Order: sequence, then C-alpha cells, then structure tokens
Amino acid sequence: MNDNSSSSEGRPVVLTIAGSDSGGGAGIQADLKTFSALGVFGTSAITCVTAQNPDEVTAIVALEPEMVVKQIHTVCEGFPVRVAKTGMLYSAGIIKAVAAEDIVEGIAILVVDPVMVSTSGTRLLKEDAIEALCNDLLPKARVVTPNIQEAEILWGHAISSVEELKAAAREIGGKYDIACVVKGGHLDGDEVVDVLFDEGEEYVFTGARVKGAHTHGAGCTFASALAAFLAHRMLMSEAVARAKEYVAGAIEHAHQAGRHHPLDFFWNLRSLD
Repeated sequence: MNDNSSSSEGRPVVLTIAGSDSGGGAGIQADLKTFSALGVFGTSAITCVTAQNPDEVTAIVALEPEMVVKQIHTVCEGFPVRVAKTGMLYSAGIIKAVAAEDIVEGIAILVVDPVMVSTSGTRLLKEDAIEALCNDLLPKARVVTPNIQEAEILWGHAISSVEELKAAAREIGGKYDIACVVKGGHLDGDEVVDVLFDEGEEYVFTGARVKGAHTHGAGCTFASALAAFLAHRMLMSEAVARAKEYVAGAIEHAHQAGRHHPLDFFWNLRSLD
C-alpha cells in the first residue's frame, strides 16, 4: 500500500469524495474542474448520484458505504494521494466509512466541506448524519469549510455579524482541534468576509461582492481549491487566501449556458493569455 504522506515526483494528486452533480456545476464535476485548473491531478470517489440542475435537485441515490470505501482504497493503491476533500456524504454510514478509510489509507491532509443543504434548498445531509460528521469525521480533518448556515449548525448559534463569524470559527476549530474557515458570503454588505482560525491564530479575508452573482457550486469549488493549494504545500492561511481569490474570479467570470450562469473554472488560465 502506498505511503500517501510521502512526497512524490510529478503533479500532486488530490482525491474528492463527494456526490455527482448532473448539472456539472457543483459536486464531483466542480471539484475535478477546479483541480485541473489549479495544477493538481484529480481523482474521485462518488458517494451519491443526483439528478439536478442549478434550480433544483429532483432525486438522490446514495451508493453503499462499501462501494465508497472500495473507490477510495483503489485510488490510493494506484496514486500517492496528498490531500483528500469531502463534499456531499449524505448518510451516517458513508461518513463513518470515509472516516475509517482516511485512517487506513494514511492520507496526510483531509479538507471537509460539511455539505448540508443545496443552493436550491434541498437537504443533502440526513439529520442523523450530523452526529457522525461531528464525532467521526471532523476530528480527523485538517480543516473544515462551513458556510454560515452550516456553521450555525456546528456552532449552535445564529450568525449575523463578522464578530459572530470570528467566534464561530474559533469555537468550531477549537472544539475539534482543526482549522476552521467560516465563509461569510450570506452576510449583507458590499464585501464578502471569510474568517480562518488555525492553531490559535485568526485571519480575516475580505473581497468585493460580485453583483448579481450566480453561486451554485461555489462552496464545493472553494474547498476543492483549498485542497489543491494545500497539495501544492502552501501554508493554510495562504491557501485560504488563494482559494478565496480563485472562487471570486470564477464567480465574476461566470458564463452563460442556456438560462444559467455556471462558474468559469478556468478563468485563471484564460487570464494568462
């Protein structure tokens, strides 16, 4: 079995463990596009198949936890996975299986995007799975990336200000002894404020809000970008700053596809032309 914590020649390998978005703008599809745009080789373990587009999720079929584990195991047998990122895990069974498999495979860095509800309002994490997320997966992570609604569930308090963002990041990170990035995109104001708490230090990141933004898949993309930058061996604070910049650019350069405006995952490459 590969020692995934060791360095290897060539492009860093990152694994996403998440659901499939048939609309192509979030989930596994967004993760793999982000990995490609940021210079890491993306691999995947699918947890659920969804029927969805940016407006709605009409069906979810979860894979058996054993199949999710088999995907992780097989990928790690073939590649030196440097960082893993989780997205939609859906059930307590899948969460427990992934948490155990992360230890078995020895992946050095785990980024947890605690996906709970879709942009369109569909619940993507079963109620009884929240306990498994908190007890089994978060203590194994290096960093968790909740949006405000997810942070409110993990923290247990409402968030309506930057000071509450800071308190949530500090207490969630401290509770699980991990880094925590609370994303403040749903707060009012002309600026988007995100807060990182890591190893006793607090970092505040601000950026201009994109007017009329279409943000389907932005949370998946942020966590994937963070995983990619960590795979490039950046420090956590630098990786968060770069991930925030990348997502802001993807939102700003969103292109029209029919009546939707999906993120432009490759804006950073085109900007170099």
